[in-house]
Amino acid sequence: MSTRVWLAGSGMTSFGAHTALSVKNLCAQAFDEATKDAGCRPQDIQAAYFGNSAQGALEGQHSIRGQVALRSLGLGGLPVVNVENACASGSTALHLAVNHIRSGAADIVLAIGVEKMVGGDKAKSLALFDGGWDVHTREANIRTLAGSWFDPAEVLAGDQRRSVFMDLYAMMARHHMEHYGTTQLQLAMVAEKNHFHSTFNPLAQFQRALSIEEILAAPAISGPLTLPMCAALSDGASAVILASDEGLRRLRGSKPLAVLASVLRSGSDRDPRDFDRHICRLAANSAYDQAGIGPQEMDVAEVHDAASFGEIIQTECLGFCPPGEGGALAQSGQTR
Repeated sequence: MSTRVWLAGSGMTSFGAHTALSVKNLCAQAFDEATKDAGCRPQDIQAAYFGNSAQGALEGQHSIRGQVALRSLGLGGLPVVNVENACASGSTALHLAVNHIRSGAADIVLAIGVEKMVGGDKAKSLALFDGGWDVHTREANIRTLAGSWFDPAEVLAGDQRRSVFMDLYAMMARHHMEHYGTTQLQLAMVAEKNHFHSTFNPLAQFQRALSIEEILAAPAISGPLTLPMCAALSDGASAVILASDEGLRRLRGSKPLAVLASVLRSGSDRDPRDFDRHICRLAANSAYDQAGIGPQEMDVAEVHDAASFGEIIQTECLGFCPPGEGGALAQSGQTR
């Protein structure tokens, strides 16, 4: 891994309900921004990694999603790898693109991620998340959820359309509350902070700050999670142009950033109290070792928050606070 990798340019669409735009349209917008930022022409790109999870299930575009979406951008004939890896599809595309350059196989590589989930049959969109566990052991999964931290009958009652994905986050949140004293107020403070931050980002899906009181009073999705604590369905795309030292010399962008580390892991069986074997903990430690820096040197962190509890556990796993203190960290204002 001696070849250096540079992020030469990036681009992103706004996120939200883009009912008039297709996957192709969203890709085109992000790609155009990234190539302008990098000073890159389509013919400069030697390979592409295309991250997407939903198009196959929602539109029936299986197998060749990336080839179809990227050909209209002048990228026909390239090696294109389709990446479907749940919530990590886009970042996995980035990881593979980094390693493509590290291997010496190319000097300029595109990584792009896109999802179009709004519109059409909402129940069908929510059903995507039912594949976020082993579908062959569904009954056993539900029995696990029915332990001391979760009562499926409480949140599955009624006829509202819902995602079991949020039930899983609720289960993890309850476990954390039981063992560490994390509170629903702290979960709300994460959501309040993120909605506040969104008001400074013209590309964010939500543009209005919410108060703690509004968040706590919002409809319950899966206790203790209320609606503003849970990510919404969305449409959007982002793209990055990566380059080696040689590739960078062929581009005309002015502000490349060095990629110091990129690590990919998958989950494993563990006791939920075994914090040191948490997937994010292991990945973060590997990334810090690879980059030669530690959590104390971070100025900005963008962490997964499909539910506000996700941010709490990830800040712990990333080493920004000890295990069990992610809620207190959010409440202190240090992540604001």
